[in-house]
Amino acid sequence: MNEETKLYKIFVYLVLGLVAISILLPVVWVFLASFKENAEFYGNPWAFPQGFYWQNFAEAWTEANMGSYLINSVIVTALAMVFLLVISLPCAYILARMDFPGKRFLQTLMKAGLFINLSYIVIPIFMILLNLNRSLKVTFFLNNRLILALIYAATAVPFTVYLLANYFSAISKSYEEAAYIDGASYFTTMLRVMIPMAKPAVITVILFNFLFFWNEYILSLTLLTDKKLKTLPVGLINLQQASRSAANYGRLYAGLVLVMLPTLLLYILVQKQLTEGMMVGGDKG
Repeated sequence: MNEETKLYKIFVYLVLGLVAISILLPVVWVFLASFKENAEFYGNPWAFPQGFYWQNFAEAWTEANMGSYLINSVIVTALAMVFLLVISLPCAYILARMDFPGKRFLQTLMKAGLFINLSYIVIPIFMILLNLNRSLKVTFFLNNRLILALIYAATAVPFTVYLLANYFSAISKSYEEAAYIDGASYFTTMLRVMIPMAKPAVITVILFNFLFFWNEYILSLTLLTDKKLKTLPVGLINLQQASRSAANYGRLYAGLVLVMLPTLLLYILVQKQLTEGMMVGGDKG
């Protein structure tokens, strides 16, 4: 049995190592390619760059407007995350910890929302916003980063509420009872007791939704037609088309690095919390 266990562990580590290499290799290659000059791309594609050609990042930031697109993505993602947490945290807490008429219906409705693919409802969303503009004789509902952030948050509510509600349900009621004895209100208990205890789940939904908001393309392309308001994924596609026609590959990979870097940094910062499987100081009684 010991020999079989060792062989099994070796096999698992080998598979995990191959998976890690298959993920890391393209990322490392993109980072290295972002420092190459155009002439270097016509030689050995696996060769290290001859130097650090920072001009690629300067051109991507200014000439390709990736700097403006980055700011737009930061604004939209930050607003969407704030809207999402403000809506989802109380909703998940109420569904998990309180009994009221219509609770099962709301839970079913949230679960049904998990099966709605954003790609299928882009055109209906666009038509609704366009009709609102025409009916109210305004231009507020299109080419508006605030509206895009609200739609992002709305589409992410079902998944976020479902995950947080399951986590809240697993927390012992003794914490709430102790807070109520001390005179805390429902809102104070949620804010100061339950949400801090659900920190691993909150960080998980922040990371997953950040990746979705940051990399979303179709809705951003449809609702933000103004060049000045485009987000990074849309700007990256434009950069890709321009770089291919001009054979400026270094600038293209520099743009890819600008898109990937925030997500990599966020994951590095929160990876410890993501791997936490138990609540710190949890009560099993």
